[in-house]
Order: sequence, then structure tokens, then C-alpha cells
Amino acid sequence: MPFGRRRNRIDRSLRERGVPPEPQTRIREVEETTGPWDEADAPQDGLARIDLGAIRLPALPGMDLRVELNQQQKVIGATLRHGGSLLQVAAFAAPRAAGIWDDVRAELARSASGQGASLTEVEGPFGLELAGTVVATTPPQPGQPAPRATRRPARFLGVDGPRWFLRGLLSGSAAAGGEEEAKALEAAFRGIVVVRGSEPMPVREPLPLTLPPQAAAQLAAQQPPGGPAQGRPPGGAPPGAPA
Repeated sequence: MPFGRRRNRIDRSLRERGVPPEPQTRIREVEETTGPWDEADAPQDGLARIDLGAIRLPALPGMDLRVELNQQQKVIGATLRHGGSLLQVAAFAAPRAAGIWDDVRAELARSASGQGASLTEVEGPFGLELAGTVVATTPPQPGQPAPRATRRPARFLGVDGPRWFLRGLLSGSAAAGGEEEAKALEAAFRGIVVVRGSEPMPVREPLPLTLPPQAAAQLAAQQPPGGPAQGRPPGGAPPGAPA
């Protein structure tokens, strides 16, 4: 006797006797992670984190946080400094069903190659990453000749989360073999909590960043009467390699 027909008759008999059917549950397959974290899975680890809106950065000893502001005093970048190394982080909207890190890696590698640098896929602590060099220029100084573009060591980290993508750019010693600084900044990247929000956003649009309330109040108090100051504020982190 076919099993399916027998099972259907048993279910129908139970329904006729008023016996409720067994609940059918679907177990969603979720890949285990040790960080970075989604807001819904944020660990109760007691670690203090700096709230920048879409990104909550762990406050670790020996690290200095710098944010970059545009002319409207909106946060457009966040960078952690540890010794002679930098970790620049950014979060973006991503599709519900698939990640974007594979495509982003390919685009970063092509961009670096087109500028005379080189990035290669390697296995890292967060899966596949890009390591090599990128072309960077320093802002021109008044009265000085235009700076030349130089190749600098860099590592790009990427993690696909639920409807978000987190990118990290390591530069300085951490990208040139400095194991101690690399491990410290990798731990900071691992401890990040991403707050995606529920509103629809175009894929790859940066998730909005904000200053912590106390820092925002201090910045507002420093504004001149005519409006927001122009240019990058003192201590602002330089832009990263092309995304």
C-alpha cells in the first residue's frame, strides 16, 4: 500500500475524531557566527560598544575612534586606529536572499588592477578576503606640490549578514604582516553589531551612521554662528580605497 495514501487516510480519520493535527514547523537554517553580529543576535558579552547608528563598534583598550563628517556634519565614515594600523568600516544594504561580497571582491580587485595596484583573494579569519596593495593619495597641502599616488598595503574584509553587508579595510602595519595589530583590529571587527533596520533600501546603499548623543551635542556647541564648518573636522579619518 502506498505510504502517502495511508498517511492521508490516518490524518483524515484523526480530523474526523476532532484530534488536532501535529504542528508543522520549519527550521530555518542559520549559519553560526562568532561575529560580526546582527542586532537580533547580538551577544550578551558585557562589552561596551559605541553607538554610531547602523554600526556599534566595540570600545577596546588601546584603540582610537575617528569619524569622518561631510559639510552637513553627517557621519560618512568610521575608522579605528591601533598603533600604526587603521580599520575603516562601512555597512551597506544587501538583498534578502543572497550576499554581495563575492561581487564586491571582484570589483575591488578590478579597480585596484586598473590603478596599477594588485589585490588577491586569500583565506582569512572571516572567510575569503582581499590582500595586496591599493593606490592612495594624501590631501594636497597649501603651497606644496601635488602629492604623488603611492601603493600601500591593504586588506579588505567582508561579511554578508541578514540584509546587510559589512566591509572592513585594514591598512598600515596590520596589512603588512604586523600580526599583533592585525589580531587586535580583527577582534574589533568581529565584535561589531550591525543595526540594519526594517525600512527598504536600495542594494549597496550605505546604512546611515550617526554620532553618539554626547559627541553630537559637543559638535553642535562648537559650530560657528553662521552654520556648520566646512571640510573635514580635525581628526577625521581619510577616505578608504575605492569601493
